[in-house]
Amino acid sequence: MPSEQWTHPEPGDGPAAVAAQPSPEQVIAGLRATSEGGAELTQLLTPEGERVPSPQFDKYVDDIDAEALRGLYRDMVLVRRADREANAMQRQGQLGIWVPLLGQEAAQIGSGRALRANDMAFPSYREHGVAFARGVDMKDLLGIFRCTDHSGWDYQRHGFHPYTIVIGNQVLNAAGYAMGQKFEGKVGDDDGEATIVYFGDGATSQGDVHEGFVWAAVYDAPLVFFCQNNQWAISEPTERQSRLPLYQRARGYGFPGIRVDGNDVLACLAVSRWALDECRHGNGPVLIEAFTYRMDAHTTTDDPTRYRLSDELEEWKLKDPIERVRAFLARGGGADQAFFDEVQAEADAFAADLRDYTFNMPEPPPDRIFSNVYAEGNPVLEAQREEFLSYLDGFASAGEH
Repeated sequence: MPSEQWTHPEPGDGPAAVAAQPSPEQVIAGLRATSEGGAELTQLLTPEGERVPSPQFDKYVDDIDAEALRGLYRDMVLVRRADREANAMQRQGQLGIWVPLLGQEAAQIGSGRALRANDMAFPSYREHGVAFARGVDMKDLLGIFRCTDHSGWDYQRHGFHPYTIVIGNQVLNAAGYAMGQKFEGKVGDDDGEATIVYFGDGATSQGDVHEGFVWAAVYDAPLVFFCQNNQWAISEPTERQSRLPLYQRARGYGFPGIRVDGNDVLACLAVSRWALDECRHGNGPVLIEAFTYRMDAHTTTDDPTRYRLSDELEEWKLKDPIERVRAFLARGGGADQAFFDEVQAEADAFAADLRDYTFNMPEPPPDRIFSNVYAEGNPVLEAQREEFLSYLDGFASAGEH
């Protein structure tokens, strides 16, 4: 029996290595295929802001004219400005923690804008841009990180599930939801529904993610697995997580996988539309690996200077997702300086509003924890509520003596 395949290099890099005796060259080829975009990277807009034609995906963005692209640019600028403001507020003690998305705006806005009203998105805890694209008020996100709310939006109306903190757990939730869409006959034509679930490269090492792959594949669930490969699972690089490029893992479960430039909002929009279209027509799940980079810390409790080099960060600054759209618009006459100044002013006002809201956010009443636990009244929960409030009243009474 032949030895187990160890890694599959990109086309042209030579034969695959085997587990028995990988050569040094094969090891390097495997790591390179994991840590670089590679020949199979789908890109429509280069870092320099030049349009790259794609016979396969151009049709999915043929409606994106200069006005629509200005809208995508605006989305990314506003989301980044809100992210930077929230990061600063955490440092000032106004938020308990913050999870930055700096550098991942294109992956989130591109995929988020690909969703239809009747689709559902399952985030992890970094998808602030997707929330924005789904119409969630950014103020409703801040309560999570100020530790006053779990979620403050109607997830059914927005088609955006509450944040999930447990790594990878949302993939199982999304698989179940997508299976429900399939069982209820909501897929199979142009009006079909689809679900998308977001997770990072580190989550692909979690069992929940792989169980979600299995269930979605077996039941042909209309589920897009959207992996934002930002190169670092906290302090562990991607090559410590996988011997294969992550998108190739889909092969083992029997559904398509594709790698897209996660800093290219046009490519993310096009590939996400294609994948969602596959799902809503009943063709089963799709894995998208959005190849991007986390420009900031994993969370505000993390210090990325302890485990990665500044040279790497500087290299990725040249691939900034916002700057390439700005360059494309400016070069083609799709926007002038007045537009860019207007968007920046809007972003500053947006951030100021979020800041004012956070600094004046009221403390929730003590019994808030018992609200919205069940759809209808529950006598056991009500008894617990009364006992808890009576316990708190005891402290107030003691203070009067």
